Amino acid sequence: MKRLILTRHAKSSWDDPLTPDHDRPLNERGKAAAADLGQWLASRGYVPDQVLCSDAERTRKTFAGIAPALPGGLTMDLKPALYHAGPDVMLAVLRHAVGDVVMMIGHNPGIAEFAARLVAKAPQNAEFMRYPTGATLVVDFSIDSWAELEFGMGTVDDFIVPREIAA
Repeated sequence: MKRLILTRHAKSSWDDPLTPDHDRPLNERGKAAAADLGQWLASRGYVPDQVLCSDAERTRKTFAGIAPALPGGLTMDLKPALYHAGPDVMLAVLRHAVGDVVMMIGHNPGIAEFAARLVAKAPQNAEFMRYPTGATLVVDFSIDSWAELEFGMGTVDDFIVPREIAA
C-alpha cells in the first residue's frame, strides 16, 4: 500500500508585480494556512516519509510552514519538473518516489486535474475540482511500488481546504 498527500501551495503574495512568478512568496494568509495544514496532517497521522516539491518559492515556503508540526525532521526533494506541471509529468515524477507515504506540493491548474485523474471516485467536497490554494488530498493506492501507479487507482482517504480547518 502507498499513500499520497497531494497539496497545492498555500496563498501567495501578489504585492510586488515585478516579482517573477517562480519567486512569489506566501502572503500572511498563506503562512497561517500552511501552519494549519501541518497541524491538521499531524492530528490525523498523515505523516510523509518523502516530500516531492516544486522548486518555486511558494511551494517551498508551504512545506516550511507545514513541516514544524510533523515528526521526523523531514526534508524535501526539490523537483523543478513540478513547477506548473501537468498531470502526466506529475505522474512520472511520482512513479520515481521511494517513500511509502509521499507528500507532493505543486500548482494549479495541473494539480487539480492530477487529483481528479488519480482517484476512482472524487470526494464529496465542492472544492475538489477547483483545488484552491492549500487544498490537500490524502489518497491511498493498493500497489507495492510507485512505478505501478496508474490514473484512476486511488481511494480517497481525506480532502481538506485551509478554511475548513480554521472553521
